Amino acid sequence: MERLTPQEEMVMLHIWQLNECAIKDVVERMEDPKPPYTTVASIFQNLENKGYLTKRKFGNVKVFKPKITEAAYKKHFLSGVVRNYFDNSYKELVSFFAKEQKITKEELAEIIRLIEKKDE
Repeated sequence: MERLTPQEEMVMLHIWQLNECAIKDVVERMEDPKPPYTTVASIFQNLENKGYLTKRKFGNVKVFKPKITEAAYKKHFLSGVVRNYFDNSYKELVSFFAKEQKITKEELAEIIRLIEKKDE
């Protein structure tokens, strides 16, 4: 799976939310100032070339659908971050955010509840 650029990730986030869409659907959802349609169309083409999208014609409109789920993308690249920056330890990842005060006690407690629920 090839890494996406920040612009490609932004477009994919919209596509994942819509599930099936035309380019104009994504352009309409983007924040102002909206990028030109042609720029977004180029990003769609890149995403299709990288294997992230499928395309079909619906009349004279190209309709796109994600080939890769958001969860699969996150899992793949988060695993790489943990492996490359946290010595392949999710404990080190969580410790990093706790030390940097980027995670609250409540959020940490919720993580613990999720782990305990998974073990049941």
